[in-house]
Amino acid sequence: MRRAKKKKTSSIFPSKLEDLQAILQQKFDHNSDLNYTIYNHQNQRIAVFYITYLIDTNKVENSLLKPLLERKESWSITALLNNIPLSSGKTVDNLDDILKGILLGEVFIYIEQDSTIISYTLKKEEKRSLSKAETESVVLGPQVAFTESLATNMNLTRKGILSNDLVLEKIVIGERSPKEIRLAYLKSIANETDIQTMRQRLNDLEIDEIEDSSVLIQLIEDSSASIFPQFYETELPDRFSYSISKGRVGVLVENSPTGIIAPVTLFSFFESTEDLYMRWNIGSFFRILRFIAMFISVLLTPFYVAAVTYHYEIIPIPLLISLGQSRANVPFPPIFEAFLLELLIELLREAGARLPTKVGQTMGIVGGVVVGTAAVQAGLTSNILIIFITLSALASFTAPSYLMGTTIRVLRFPMIVLAGVLGIIGIMFGICFLIIHLLKLTSLGRPYLSPVYPLNWQDLNKTLFRLPYNMQTKRFSSFRLKDLYRFSKEKAKRKKDIDE
Repeated sequence: MRRAKKKKTSSIFPSKLEDLQAILQQKFDHNSDLNYTIYNHQNQRIAVFYITYLIDTNKVENSLLKPLLERKESWSITALLNNIPLSSGKTVDNLDDILKGILLGEVFIYIEQDSTIISYTLKKEEKRSLSKAETESVVLGPQVAFTESLATNMNLTRKGILSNDLVLEKIVIGERSPKEIRLAYLKSIANETDIQTMRQRLNDLEIDEIEDSSVLIQLIEDSSASIFPQFYETELPDRFSYSISKGRVGVLVENSPTGIIAPVTLFSFFESTEDLYMRWNIGSFFRILRFIAMFISVLLTPFYVAAVTYHYEIIPIPLLISLGQSRANVPFPPIFEAFLLELLIELLREAGARLPTKVGQTMGIVGGVVVGTAAVQAGLTSNILIIFITLSALASFTAPSYLMGTTIRVLRFPMIVLAGVLGIIGIMFGICFLIIHLLKLTSLGRPYLSPVYPLNWQDLNKTLFRLPYNMQTKRFSSFRLKDLYRFSKEKAKRKKDIDE
């Protein structure tokens, strides 16, 4: 991930136009898409070069070449910057910066034998229209999702945060395929340590290319060996803007339809934007329901395996009789039976996700019903276990974060193994191991289990449940933000009718 930084090539200016053309053609392996044109103007020789398909040719013709060639006086660097009607002009004198700028969609103008070269960003924007979110479906609130266009995503973020405190800091990552990244934060609220940590991790990356924000997370997260996600990945602009307004740091990546939020806690992955738009008591109910669903998904099937294998005494007599009748014709031990059905559920889910939407939905429903019924009739599994497996699968889908839902489903398998080998003792061993791991885990250097550990009573109402808006006067204090207070508590409680 990290390697020794390359030394920048020394300046090649001043230079003849033919010599500069030869260098560029050699660097781009005589690629025909590199447009290098030499113009004679007022006893001057000027070169304009760029890659054709990366550039908005209408802007090049009308805003750059037309005023460049129609001027009657001679050109200089200062005259170019002051008279060409483009605001993105800058000077460059390093070959590495020129090569990188060409790939980023910049047009370069060079006056022969000058000491610097001018570049203008005239990149052609190829983007799809705004659409609804796919992986984070919501009923209440804004439905629009991020796109692959960084400019569009920044625009959506600006619409969500109408403040001059919002900073969208530009960072370019990638040696062979440079990609623009924006570090987003509110300078008057976000913790300076969090900003510096994220900036340092991004700038320290020495890598050929960044394919997507998901890949970037794997390169900069605190613990790459952990199964738990340490940064939140969202495709909802309103969640991204809301998190930044609460003091977190965000990252937007060019050609990626998702934004990165950090630092986060374990409880952040069970919060939905719908919790904000519902009444506080309803939102709290659904948030608590998701926490309960997490425990059901991870522990229900392992407890079944442990009880049926070792601990018959904890099963009520009526249920034990029904369970015995259900498993009378099953030739396999409970651990194998549970593994078989869990793998079947995962196969159906993965196949449904890869098939076209309508076909995938039909295949998931029909496949689950047909295969489940056939498995019971063939004596491969019991009716009761199918009920438990179905409840566990449904509970895992309640997590708003797809990454956390996947983590919960994967955790079931080692817990089933521990339950089948050691019974309830094995389950307790697995739970203790998970707790110890979560206690050690961090997100951008912040405790992953905050505010439960270290305990912070003031932040519990922002994680485990919700309070009414007029009582949410403070931001998340565990992250030590610059400004903790959102509004005055006394003024929020003061209500006046029109006749008062």
